[in-house]
Parts: sequence; C-alpha cells; structure tokens
Amino acid sequence: MNFENTPIDTAKMAASIGNLGGKVALITGASSGIGAATAKLFSKLGASVALTGRNEVNLQRVGQDCKKPLLIPGDLSKESDTQRVLDTTISHFGSLDVLVNCAGILELGNIENTTLEQYDRIFNINVRSIYHLTMLAVPHLIKTKGNIVNVSSVNGLRAFPNVLSYCMSKSAVDQFTRCVALELASKNVRVNAVNPGVTVTELQKRGGLDADAYAKFLERSKETHALGRPGQPEEVASTIAFLASDSASFITGATVPVDGGRHAMCPR
Repeated sequence: MNFENTPIDTAKMAASIGNLGGKVALITGASSGIGAATAKLFSKLGASVALTGRNEVNLQRVGQDCKKPLLIPGDLSKESDTQRVLDTTISHFGSLDVLVNCAGILELGNIENTTLEQYDRIFNINVRSIYHLTMLAVPHLIKTKGNIVNVSSVNGLRAFPNVLSYCMSKSAVDQFTRCVALELASKNVRVNAVNPGVTVTELQKRGGLDADAYAKFLERSKETHALGRPGQPEEVASTIAFLASDSASFITGATVPVDGGRHAMCPR
C-alpha cells in the first residue's frame, strides 16, 4: 500500500469539526507537513491565518490554498525572526486567538554517537522557539481568551532508540504544555498538545532516512500502530482544529495522542 497517497476527505473532515470563523491563528512550521495541513484546514474553517516557515517557496504554495493568508517567512531559531513573526501578525490582524506551535525537526542519534551540536540544534527549534514565541504571544491571547496548541509527538510519551534528542525535546514540549496550561487557566487561556505517531510527511527524510529506509519505516507502521498504518497530516490537523475551537472549551493541559494507538502498544 502506498501510504503517502492515502485518500483523506478533507471536506467531510472540515464539516465535522465546526467553525473557526472570526478567529486569528498564527501557525508555525506551515510550509510543510502537519503545519501546512493545519493552515489549509483552519482557513477552510473560516480562520484568518498567519503562516510562518523557513521554506519561502513552499510557504507560498501553501498560501495558495488558503484565503487571504499572511505569509511571514522566518527561522524561529533566531530571536529576531520570532519577534518579527509575532509583531507582523498583530500589526496585520490586530489580535491573536490561536497559536499553533508546529515547527520542529528530527535527527537520528543515540547517546554513543550524538553531539552537543545536534542536541542544541534540536532543542533550539523544538523547545526554545516554542518557549519564546509563546512568551511573546501570551499577552495577546489573554486579551482574546484564546488558546495554544503545541505539536509534540508520541516520542514525548514513549521512549524510542536512536532519536534521543528528539524524544527529550518532545517530552519537554509535553511538560511545557501542562505547566503553561496551569499558569494561564485563571486567565481563560487554554493550552493543549497533540502527539502524532508516524505521519506521512518529510520529517523522517529530513532527519536522515533515505528513500528505501523511509519506505521500510512506513511499511513497519503496520506493526507498530494498532490501526495498522501511519497517519496523514490532515488527520492530525483535524485534532488541532478541534482543540483550537470552542468545542474544546473545557479541555486544557491535555496531551492528545493522534497516533493510531501507537502509544498503547507494547512489544510482544
């Protein structure tokens, strides 16, 4: 089975989620994968979207599938870019209702062969940039009683070998989600995370898998996921949209597996 072309009925999916009309959403990592799927779905659900990502060409392509998007290319590992992304969003829309922290990277490596450079690189993107952008966004989210959705991973919930820094970074995202949820609850700002399993994006290829290894990785998902397949970006995006919507008004501090049951699996 070609998992990379698994059909997803996005129109049916959008109809079942609800409405994000009138909300302003800032989505990071929007130039590919889950971030791109989230951008398109949010726009379809009526949100005004500010989209940022490092690949300007891809960001332009994603923007073509959104209604009047604000495109802000940038590298969130740079503090000046992070500040510019937030300032540009507020300047353009005047407010912020939803922050989706989706930008992230993966690299292979274990305790015997990893480097501090890799550790710093992964934590700068996967943790520090989220910390910084959230700090900047919180005053605006308090004004709108908005919410935050962080994109973590099943790797934050379970241990996997040879992706040490990545697993650690996603565990940090989960704890960040819970702590900030408690800190902002009294101000009616909700904070949640989604924890995808293997999802058909470019993440693993960029992390070091060649085409053959990636094909085998997806095939193995039949065994490592209870539902017998990897997920599609749109399936994760739909959960992000639900958590961002008023339908999830009593949910905060949650880390929600969107992983075909992988978090519940045990070796036999």
